[in-house]
Amino acid sequence: MDSFKALLIEERDAQVVSTVTQMDESQLDAGEITIRVAYSSVNYKDALAATGAGKIIRRFPCIGGIDLSGVVIKSADPRFMEGDQVIATSFDIGVAHHGGYAEIARVPADWVVPLPAGLSLYEAMALGTAGFTAALAVVRMEENRLTPAKGPVIVTGATGGVGSLAVDILAKIGYHVVALTGKESEAEYLRSLGAAEVMLRQNIDLSKIRPLDRARWAGAVDNLGGDILAWIASTMEPGGTIASIGLAASMKLNTTVAPFILRGVSLLGIDSGYIREPYRQSVWQRLATDLRPPHLASMSRKIAFEQLHETFDEYIAGRAKGRVVVELSGG
Repeated sequence: MDSFKALLIEERDAQVVSTVTQMDESQLDAGEITIRVAYSSVNYKDALAATGAGKIIRRFPCIGGIDLSGVVIKSADPRFMEGDQVIATSFDIGVAHHGGYAEIARVPADWVVPLPAGLSLYEAMALGTAGFTAALAVVRMEENRLTPAKGPVIVTGATGGVGSLAVDILAKIGYHVVALTGKESEAEYLRSLGAAEVMLRQNIDLSKIRPLDRARWAGAVDNLGGDILAWIASTMEPGGTIASIGLAASMKLNTTVAPFILRGVSLLGIDSGYIREPYRQSVWQRLATDLRPPHLASMSRKIAFEQLHETFDEYIAGRAKGRVVVELSGG
């Protein structure tokens, strides 16, 4: 392939713009593995990067797309051979290294994971960084001795990509899942994923967060940060575990030490971006087996490359739900 299409993000006159353009392999970044990209995905981070709504891109120009799956076409690393089906997510992909919104990608071998048996290239991107993050949160909470017998787990931002997948995974493995959302219209969607209860965010009085409130949750997966995370901390059961994943509401956290020293609550930071082995491959293996979300197909939809910009607008406007897979060459 002499040239290929890519979504290139640039800075022009202090404005971030993203355009579909033709590129060739000589313009790609260094890396041992060259991949014909089958699919990518859309994450909130991708929308922020491509629209300039968030200061995500660390180097211009940069091909967007923090996730990709595809087939190896060139390898300078003995761990991968031409024809291997692979996944590459996180690290600097799509923010400081040319990413997955292109028909061809080249990345360092250490960023690449073999496609686990039981997953297709499409399913890998229906999961993507969102699925990896949700599963990593479950793994980390399990390591902190959270079990279904200990009580309910609350998931915030539950209709988003990470939230939807977390609800689905946790319900599958036996947890009583409480989905917290600001979208009353999506209650049935969340119940269809396995949520035992749906709470509306607007029914929580965040102006009156106590240092310790009525204990309710054995575990929590939080995508929002800010006052919601402070409220969750105050309502955790003794010995409870919080997986902090996102900051969709706020990066700030105004809380007290009371939940941590009086109830022994653990706050786990979930860094899916740069975590390496032994976690990366083992988490993907579990996503193909015991942590495989049973409703992955119903919460996912496929779009064409040309639909990226309108999809970004959905994410920025808060209308996104579930997972969006971008078809590049298919597979």
